[in-house]
Amino acid sequence: MLPSTSPANAAVPWWDRAHWFFELSARVRGMAPRQGVRAVVLDADDRILLVRFEDVMGSWWATPGGGVDEGESDADALARELEEEVGLLDFELGPLVWTRQHWHVDPTRWGGQQERHYLVRTEAFDLAPTFTEAQLADEGVHEARWFTLDELDTVITGPRRLGELVRGLLAAGPPAEPLDAGR
Repeated sequence: MLPSTSPANAAVPWWDRAHWFFELSARVRGMAPRQGVRAVVLDADDRILLVRFEDVMGSWWATPGGGVDEGESDADALARELEEEVGLLDFELGPLVWTRQHWHVDPTRWGGQQERHYLVRTEAFDLAPTFTEAQLADEGVHEARWFTLDELDTVITGPRRLGELVRGLLAAGPPAEPLDAGR
């Protein structure tokens, strides 16, 4: 059950209220979340690779990845997404470190996404997506780049506490069970 969305909830943080409205909108339209995977790509200097998305609410950075096609494994979906979005072809898939469910602002194909985030350790590489700029833009991706931990704190990310999650991962290693990454 969703919390009340009345104006009396003005004391509730804006992002929390927005989340309720996104979820309500998706549920009213009968749109279920799709299954998705993302890669927490870290290089030897502990920089993280992120892609920038844009929609009617603005711009934010997230780990590369996307939807899992029918019959596709998480590993195959990540291999496809990493090749398309950033040009990473040869990597070893690490453990599942986080899960996350979120709802989309303007759901046209699905209401949200249930994500699984896997660790990928790699050497730094030059980004060379196999998708064209137009194909990436159709997917909502407008840029990709490496971030230091300090830079990570200066941008809006999804999940919102990405900096905290990455610091915890670097300090303690992969968790025994995946953590809920939040919104």
